[in-house]
Amino acid sequence: MSSAEFSAPPDDGAGALSAVLIEVLAAESAVAAAEARRTRALARAGHLALHEMAGQRASSRASELAMREVASELAAATHLSDRTVQAQISRAMVLTDHLPATLDAWEAGELSRLHAHAIMDAATTLPVERRAEFDLLAVATAEGVSPGRLRSRLAMLAESVQPTTLTERHRAGRARRGVRVVPGENGMSDLIATLPTVLAVAVLDRLTQQARAIIDAREERSATTNADVRAGDCPPLPAVDGPTSASPAVPIEPDTRTMDHVRADVLADLLLTAAPDADPTRTDDGVGTLGAIRARVQVVVPALTMLRPERENANPAELVGHAPIDADTARRLAHATRVPWDRVITHPVT
Repeated sequence: MSSAEFSAPPDDGAGALSAVLIEVLAAESAVAAAEARRTRALARAGHLALHEMAGQRASSRASELAMREVASELAAATHLSDRTVQAQISRAMVLTDHLPATLDAWEAGELSRLHAHAIMDAATTLPVERRAEFDLLAVATAEGVSPGRLRSRLAMLAESVQPTTLTERHRAGRARRGVRVVPGENGMSDLIATLPTVLAVAVLDRLTQQARAIIDAREERSATTNADVRAGDCPPLPAVDGPTSASPAVPIEPDTRTMDHVRADVLADLLLTAAPDADPTRTDDGVGTLGAIRARVQVVVPALTMLRPERENANPAELVGHAPIDADTARRLAHATRVPWDRVITHPVT
């Protein structure tokens, strides 16, 4: 690209910047207005689907099918997935039906899409009858505030208009605590724990502190090793006449795990090896029996996968009832387990 293609900088830098700022703000306002109009159109599409069901017997299944049909039409026209459009319709209906002030401010360019979605997310925690009041207060709160800062303020604002106390709602919320596994791809899964917020934040903080200690120790060892090498402190190897039977040292693979990696590894290690503090089997004589309980999984490993790694895709190992797992993990389990394996012979085709 030649230098002639670049426009010369204006003499009045401040004035030029001011003009650019005005142009950016005008574009932002136009984008917000267009997005708000699209939201209104999506909401009308959702109401059309519900209107089609007005003369029929009401049922959640029928309403869902009608909504899917409308979403499918819009998805084909906009080149989006049906699920994405259906979610957009649902959010649009919440905004138009329960948060009209937010939608008006968005269309006027006073709020961005991120502001509007932050208000909507906070409003969904409220009963329907309290959302109108929250809507007006939220628009006033959002003025001049970034979306990130707005979310924390909206959480406090939503709390102030709740019809019940947080203590009452927390008692009900505790009934939903639990742990579940969501299978993912590539032999990975999400372990999700629903906990009281104080405990969840404390768990993450402890994992972070432990991971930081591991990473710091790793960096200190690396720095010490490098300093010794630079100072020539490593003693020379003794001279040996003739061949030696000693095998060469196996190089230690450097630990390059990130903070997230270490946190995940520490979490798995703690849950699989430690005993809970609240152990009802504990006695005055010592620890209880919960710490002696070991995790159990059932794995099916084709013999060819164990013997011929190149056939891993054709004959993958399987964590029974869940998903395929990689051959390396299957081999480590086979090597580490003390429980005898059951040999099952199956027909190669049927």
